[in-house]
Amino acid sequence: MIRIALPNKGRLTEGARELLERAGLEFDTRGDRALQAALGDDFLALFVNARDIPEFVADGAADLGITGRDLVVESARDVAVLLDLGFGRCRLAMAASEDSEVSSLEGVVDGARVATVFPRVTAEFFRQRGRQVRLVPISGAAENAPHLGVADLIVDLVSTGSTLKMNGLREVATILESTAVLIGRGDAMESARTSELVTALESVLRAQDRRYLMANVPRAQLARVKEILPGINGPTVVDILNSGEHVAAHAVVERREVYRVIAQLKAIGATGILVTSIERLMP
Repeated sequence: MIRIALPNKGRLTEGARELLERAGLEFDTRGDRALQAALGDDFLALFVNARDIPEFVADGAADLGITGRDLVVESARDVAVLLDLGFGRCRLAMAASEDSEVSSLEGVVDGARVATVFPRVTAEFFRQRGRQVRLVPISGAAENAPHLGVADLIVDLVSTGSTLKMNGLREVATILESTAVLIGRGDAMESARTSELVTALESVLRAQDRRYLMANVPRAQLARVKEILPGINGPTVVDILNSGEHVAAHAVVERREVYRVIAQLKAIGATGILVTSIERLMP
């Protein structure tokens, strides 16, 4: 069985599980605290700390893993990113106290103390920009460091920025953008089952921001329908039984464009408009 290391807790746990289930991999587990779960006949989920997943994949304890890109970069292990999964979006950012004189990277002086749980990424960031800082490695709660006098700046994960603001901090610079990623060793895609899994996940990700739209449209307006519903390869047009003046038009549309498409279809006399979610979408 192919072993997939998954976060056992934290911001990526729910998203990883939901994505795999939408791809058709049902979790068969003995309880909420189980260390592993069968995912059908071909895959086995291993529940571990998200930070350890790049290590486990690189060392062969797991064949694949889902974790944050930030943790992959910090680990510096030899693993390949097979697919960007899109969820868990955040950024690794540098922040200073609201009363600090530092408002940009240029304001960071040599010798500044920087508290972070990402020492490798942070050190490389400042090294490439010619800044000599003193790293203060910590295991968590980086936002407290400036107020306790432990550090002048912090480098930590930021999602909305509300936690920084609540703790009297402001963002100064972005170090890297991060999302959840599927990782494997360099030869992972040579496995047929891994390739099939990546294809299944891609089909789910491709579908989540699109909708399937159907409408009865006047036959005389087909030229306009093709402009309104470009779809992937143009709309599918089907004759309606006993309705010579109307035809049924079907197309895949971007989720964010649904409201506009419906308004334009109604303007040319469309009726019976139906919009549904798409489970998977293959190109």
